[in-house]
Amino acid sequence: MHQKFQELKLKSNLRMPPQKVLQIYNLLDKEGVKIWVDGGWGVDALLEQQTREHADLDIAIDHTQETKMLGLLDTQDYKVVQTNEQTKHQYVLGDGAHLIDVHVFGFDEAGNNVYGIKYSKESLTGTGKINGHEVRCISPEWAVKFHQHAKMGETDRHDLRLLSEKFGISLPAGV
Repeated sequence: MHQKFQELKLKSNLRMPPQKVLQIYNLLDKEGVKIWVDGGWGVDALLEQQTREHADLDIAIDHTQETKMLGLLDTQDYKVVQTNEQTKHQYVLGDGAHLIDVHVFGFDEAGNNVYGIKYSKESLTGTGKINGHEVRCISPEWAVKFHQHAKMGETDRHDLRLLSEKFGISLPAGV
């Protein structure tokens, strides 16, 4: 699929380039910390090409690996820069130039989500590519579900249209 790079208005002036995404992903992966790329970079990973700029990198991580992840990212000068007062399961790390939006989850032995953000096991089955490098990401069907919400903006619609086109996933009217 050949897609024109879209210039969409982002909420932040910061940008998360693909090289930085891979640096973070590889640092964690090398140390045995398993993450899934979510959000806009997750969509572009599924599409196997960058279709727009991204203000941050969204990641999903099991709560059992959260402490190790925080330690590794601390060595790269990432600190908590934003929290959600209603949950300790989602927060933003920053190094002054880049942002990582962290989504923490946990499953019990039966595979039920019992901790944090309500990912399903099925949502954590995607693989994609960023600059030709394979990464774990949210599955296409779940990426579509996660991008459909009451306050959808043009960025969400852009991502949904491209996912629908590539994977044949039906979208609601008006997207």
